[in-house]
Amino acid sequence: MAASNTGDDSDDDFIVDIDGIQAHGVGAADITKLKANGYYTVASVHAATRKTLLKVKGFSEVKVEKIKEAIVKCQPSASGFMTAVELGHQRKRVCKISTGSKQLDAILGGGFQSMSISEVYGEFSEHTERRFKALLTWSRMWEDTVIPYDVRRCPTSEVDPDVAQENIAYARALNSEHQLELLNTLSNNFATNEYRLLIIDSIMACFRVDYCGRGELADRQQKLNQFLSKLTHMAEEFNVCVLMTNQVQSDPGASALFAGADGRKPIGGHILAHASTTRVLLRKGRGEERVAKIQDSPDCPEREATYIITNGGINDPEKA
Repeated sequence: MAASNTGDDSDDDFIVDIDGIQAHGVGAADITKLKANGYYTVASVHAATRKTLLKVKGFSEVKVEKIKEAIVKCQPSASGFMTAVELGHQRKRVCKISTGSKQLDAILGGGFQSMSISEVYGEFSEHTERRFKALLTWSRMWEDTVIPYDVRRCPTSEVDPDVAQENIAYARALNSEHQLELLNTLSNNFATNEYRLLIIDSIMACFRVDYCGRGELADRQQKLNQFLSKLTHMAEEFNVCVLMTNQVQSDPGASALFAGADGRKPIGGHILAHASTTRVLLRKGRGEERVAKIQDSPDCPEREATYIITNGGINDPEKA
């Protein structure tokens, strides 16, 4: 299985290396500083606020303004609006990544979509095996925050384990700050390699440990928002499918928008809900069957699909 692309546009046409601003008056030393702080493309600098860039050691307001001016010269589209035709041209890059189940792919409109963030949540045992299948279906990059990678659990019926491991880059986030640092590192990898999938498992694990109680909730949500904002920019710029797993908590009084009929809801609050383009609830079905339900999506109606987990990964029940 592979990702299907709806167009022939190359990502190279949309990704502008940060070295390009040197031709517009920015010195090599300053570009090196930008790279050291996780800025490897013109778009990443354009997305950063002046306040954020001022935190780079040695950058003054004058220097930051000069860099911002160079960004606009290097990529004119960064200066303002674009037509719907131009936006549609960019969206032709979108590809769909198959899950391995035709039923599941059907309710997702062909699979998980690039240039967006997809979130799957449910009981621990329900999402663990799913990530391995997604990883091997189109495996490129994986940032894990919970469980160390174990090759013994990888399906082997469709993918050679040795080949699969060559296509997997893995990092264990030790805390929420390290998780953001790893994301900055990925910017360089995405800018220089053809990656299509980033799995974060699980998105909230480190944040829940680092920020405890209601007294730190506001700080946690602020840092989470910053992380998700950068993640969204990266997904769009590098045409990457971001697949996040999340945990659930019981909340009998939760609204139907964020919780299922049984009162379970994903953690992370409104900030995570708004950042996720597509949200999928996973739960147990009858016997060995599992059920995936679209909870929220801009282009997929609320539907359910039944799948099973086999030695080869996710499949349709009739193929068991």
